[in-house]
Amino acid sequence: MGLSEKQREILRFPYSNYTSIICDGAVRSGKTSIMALSFFLWAMGNFNGCAFAYCGKSVGSAERNIVTPLLSVTYLRQNFDIQYNRGEHVITARRGNRINRFYLFGGRDASSYTLIQGITLAGVLLDEVALMPRSFVEQALLRCSVKGAKTWFNCNPDSSNHWFYKEWVLKAAERNALHLHFLLDDNPSLDEKTKDWYKTSFRGIYYQRYVEGLWVAADGVIYDMFDATENVYRKEDEPKGLKYSAQRYIGVDYGTINDMVFLDAYDDGDTLWITREYRWASREEMRQKTDSEYGDDFMAFMGDDPQLYCPAIVDPSAASFKEELQRRGVYVIDADNDVLDGIRRVATLMGQRKLKICETCEGLIGEISGYIWDEKAAQNGVERPVKQADHACDVTRYLCSTIIPRWRFGEV
Repeated sequence: MGLSEKQREILRFPYSNYTSIICDGAVRSGKTSIMALSFFLWAMGNFNGCAFAYCGKSVGSAERNIVTPLLSVTYLRQNFDIQYNRGEHVITARRGNRINRFYLFGGRDASSYTLIQGITLAGVLLDEVALMPRSFVEQALLRCSVKGAKTWFNCNPDSSNHWFYKEWVLKAAERNALHLHFLLDDNPSLDEKTKDWYKTSFRGIYYQRYVEGLWVAADGVIYDMFDATENVYRKEDEPKGLKYSAQRYIGVDYGTINDMVFLDAYDDGDTLWITREYRWASREEMRQKTDSEYGDDFMAFMGDDPQLYCPAIVDPSAASFKEELQRRGVYVIDADNDVLDGIRRVATLMGQRKLKICETCEGLIGEISGYIWDEKAAQNGVERPVKQADHACDVTRYLCSTIIPRWRFGEV
């Protein structure tokens, strides 16, 4: 399989007069693997005894997106002695008398910049840079003090108010950076069927960002792709035998003063069916329940059919209620509570019409229509939902992010 012209530009970049490269655009558009390869070849061809950094949102994502594809390249295995120390997160590469080390770092939160302090780098590649805090990115750039160092940025678009878009993408020329904008057609390894899958899987803001590769601000209703006909089903239309043929889970958003919500969910391997909901609104009922009372309610909600016993997917911060369920013999799984990733995954299933909600789940359906982006936060480049009447929406995020395999969202 040949390379696209933009991929060839990535390979030519290290030998140009540019000091940085920015590759942004659609998902699966052929940016990351070529960047990692070009970065490695440039480092080994121009430096000796130096340190470099591959940075991802987390070390795990850097391993998945960069190290694994890189180490599978036949040319590299045949021409370099490459060893990856998983414990220390470092690649040691040798060729003849030349040796360099490539360290992996994760830029997950504001404190991550401390991880990269103190190291002197000859180059850094920041993958998923739009997901990293500014403090981490700027600390990584400060570490590149070796003569001839270059910086590499790769990301899918985010908000048009994002600091990286304003400070780097829009200012690429004055920063002496090569800016390459990728679309699905720039990846020659994608067949038309795969491209069509991405084009039909995303709706609204996620289509603009992940297919069209646009930097656009999130505003208004979050789940604007929700369809009350396509995503909601009548109780009598529920597939026969669903409860015994699909994997069951109960999602939990814990509340004392706030609402306590359970959602009964069945994953048949293709579609996630949310069949029932439980809600106790302490403010409306004028009474708070204890963990023991909620435990009783949960067991009654799960029922006494041994064939339908199932794991509980619980808000990871609900320590006391998780302990209450475990004492009752319930298998508890901490929910993946990454808000933005969770919203995107829910939106993907909604857009594919593979999230089905029973019409009796009136609380969840009502929340979806009022689940909106925080406009004030968006003006400062921060994306988050308004925290009001969102408890069932939170449970839906937990379920989609925790139990559904990543490949069903187009993640690899």
